[in-house]
Amino acid sequence: MNVTAEHLRLQGELDGSAFWKRWGPYVSERAWGTVREDYSQTGDAWSYFPHEMARSKAYRWGEDGLAGYCDRYQLLCFSLALWNGKDPILKERAFGLVPSEGNHGEDVKEYYFYLDSTPTHSYMRYLYKYPHAEFPYAQLIEANKARNGSGPEYELLDTGLFDQDRYFDVFVEFAKSSPDSTFIRITAHNRGPETAPLHILPHLLFRNTWSWGRTPLLPPRIRLLSRSTSGIVLQTEEQQYCDIRTIPHDYTLGTLHLIGPGGGDALFTENETNQEKLYGVPNKSLFVKDAFHRHLISGENCVNPAHEGSKSCLHYKFDIEPGGNKSLVLYLGQDGTPDVLRDGVRCLEHREREANEFYETVHPPKASDDEKRIQRQALAGLLWSKQFYYFNVDTWIQGDDHPSKPPPHRAGNRNHSWKHLNSMRILSMPDKWEYPWFAAWDLAFHTISLGLVDMDFAKKQLWYLLFEQFLHPNGQIPAYEWEFSDLNPPVHAWAVWRIYNMDRIRTGTGDRDFLEKCFHKLLINFTWWINKVDSEGNNVFEGGFLGLDNITVVDRSQPLGGGIRLEQADATGWMGMFCLVLMRIALELAKKNPTYEALATKFFQHYVYVGAAMKNMAGKHVSLWDEDDGFFHDILRYPDGSYQQLSVRSLVGIIPLYAVERLEKNWIEPFSDFRRRFAWFLNNRQDLVQSCCYPVTRSTGEAHVLAVFDQHQLLRLLQRVFDSEEFLSPYGIRSLSKVHLENPFRLGSFEVRYEPGESECKLKGGNSNWRGPVWFPTCFLVIESLKKLQKAYGPEFTVPLNDGRQMTFQALASDIAERMIKIFTRDPSGRRPVHGATQKFQEDPHWRDYILFYEYFHGEDGSGLGASHQTGWTGLIATLIDEWRR
Repeated sequence: MNVTAEHLRLQGELDGSAFWKRWGPYVSERAWGTVREDYSQTGDAWSYFPHEMARSKAYRWGEDGLAGYCDRYQLLCFSLALWNGKDPILKERAFGLVPSEGNHGEDVKEYYFYLDSTPTHSYMRYLYKYPHAEFPYAQLIEANKARNGSGPEYELLDTGLFDQDRYFDVFVEFAKSSPDSTFIRITAHNRGPETAPLHILPHLLFRNTWSWGRTPLLPPRIRLLSRSTSGIVLQTEEQQYCDIRTIPHDYTLGTLHLIGPGGGDALFTENETNQEKLYGVPNKSLFVKDAFHRHLISGENCVNPAHEGSKSCLHYKFDIEPGGNKSLVLYLGQDGTPDVLRDGVRCLEHREREANEFYETVHPPKASDDEKRIQRQALAGLLWSKQFYYFNVDTWIQGDDHPSKPPPHRAGNRNHSWKHLNSMRILSMPDKWEYPWFAAWDLAFHTISLGLVDMDFAKKQLWYLLFEQFLHPNGQIPAYEWEFSDLNPPVHAWAVWRIYNMDRIRTGTGDRDFLEKCFHKLLINFTWWINKVDSEGNNVFEGGFLGLDNITVVDRSQPLGGGIRLEQADATGWMGMFCLVLMRIALELAKKNPTYEALATKFFQHYVYVGAAMKNMAGKHVSLWDEDDGFFHDILRYPDGSYQQLSVRSLVGIIPLYAVERLEKNWIEPFSDFRRRFAWFLNNRQDLVQSCCYPVTRSTGEAHVLAVFDQHQLLRLLQRVFDSEEFLSPYGIRSLSKVHLENPFRLGSFEVRYEPGESECKLKGGNSNWRGPVWFPTCFLVIESLKKLQKAYGPEFTVPLNDGRQMTFQALASDIAERMIKIFTRDPSGRRPVHGATQKFQEDPHWRDYILFYEYFHGEDGSGLGASHQTGWTGLIATLIDEWRR
């Protein structure tokens, strides 16, 4: 592999010689409506801090903005604001709706795209599409409310606002000339037929770190240093920081400058809440957060005439001709002279060339130009979705928004048992608008694709959630901000093991230190799972909703009452997978330390107990496998000992397929202790192992297949999975069998019906749909299991499908991967399934190659649904292209 300039920058980060990641896109797309900013009595974060308040209320826990850029601890933030002369407010942040406003889930109603980024953010490119006409905030709310959550959502394109191309394409590029110096180019293209006005307002502001304690501190300053025809220079001055004392090392930004071309203006105010507007009490300062909005739109005299404050902006106004464009080159860094702007274009072009060189080493050789474009945008989305995640739960529960103290009951409300959680980390977010907070199982999948471009960052992400400031003392990994105690699938160990092997294969040497320290914490997490969700010690698990929000007929997050228990096929399958991964990690560590052989034995035996219990729960001959149906199902267990099977064919019954591994005879030969105990178990506990450990002999040698299904069950399960009238969508594996379209499953007054698009069912808040659509993470794990089965059974073994074909496991894995890749690539007619029926995206040259990476996809036509920027786990498309185009 060629070593590019970007590889050298990554090496500098790794060895500490240069901190190229000190600045990056670590600013959220939305900070309003989050748990961190919610100090309400009800816990309704959306109502407590809505979008309408965002321009006037200072944030406590982090900033937001368009094309946001900041330092590692988000002390100083750069972002873009726009005004078309018609909007009632400045366009400073993205707008979206929530279920209470008729939306299916929380969803942004804007069009912006992460087009490029290197892993050190030495070069980045972003696009925002801004209408000429007034932004229809009220119309979007009213139209979606009228639909009441039924049918498709009312989107910004539906308003007609982009008809006749009456909008601006606003590109923002960043190029670092050094770790602490960045050139920024803002280019606005008028795509419309008429000359249109545009105000461009690059913002520079300090995050408010001075107002929250009992003793307010002096805010830092930004001042006008000089203004001339050659440029406008703003200078920062650090003073005292309330939060920085919590950082375990010295941290300072020093004196920095924002320099823009001459011809504009400089405005200043304070990043302080407009108390008078929001709460009817006097402001602490004459100059408050929303001053620029009021100054430009209402003509108020509310900016600081002394040209200083903790919040500033440069203001440029243009009239852009049809088909024309205007461009600004800015500088943010230590140099304080306008002459530095002369180097801007050259630096931007140079860093873009280096980015191209870097990605040529990333793209697989057999990828088409279109697939390379898709892969690069997917990785850009992952890299742009890094965020400074600041949250001290103990401080938040106590209430630090003085003088507004939270109600007393809050001490026992949401996340009250997570007072140890204290983060000032850069974390990978699923989506910086809909999910501007980490989610545990999402993050595990993020690392697989991030590992393609930045292995060190991927490993650190996995370690952070196992670090003592995240991992609960009882061993639980925090799930997500809305409820850290909720249950996400235990995929963390799988991600650690996969990342370790990706790194080992790439470098030739595995990072044993990383694997070992993660393993120690995963042992604690495993114990928590065993104690928490195997409540009666029968090795069949009751794991809650496990991220599959509305996939079943009951809300699995809530106790069923009356002593009824839900024995879950998916929870048990996940735990079987967890056991097998920990067994493999222990054997890897045992290569240098035989002590780990005993732990490998422990996890093999745990797996056997789980696998056997799925076929014979508590020795009562009750099985999660339904032989008549050829599928795994959940079971309701009643207090009198009776059982009822929930005969729903869904991902719940496919997830046991994830619990598969193989033990080659020659693998375990060096492990004398493990080999002896393994043989003893095979010889003396046939009552258990016959259900989940099967010997195979192939041309490559002898092995044991560890799976919670035998060959007969596996073939029956796969026949359903690869049946187009059941699970096999043209675009992957459906989350619910299509058979439930005409044959819904009913339990009392509830039912589960196949819905390939947005669901009418509002279980678990209604913000996702597992009743038909295709989801990338679960499909990806099916592919992983099929690849393992290929190695276990060998290339001579084939699966007879219902359509008469005989296919190897590898061919089946390839088939799913190709269907998923097809979601994004152009078909023979030039259309991308992901864009659905939206003609603007399908046909317009200024739209059709800008890819959105949605939360999930329509089970029949592949169109994107849910959160439109959830590159997070949908970023796995980058890994699929990498693995299936080599």
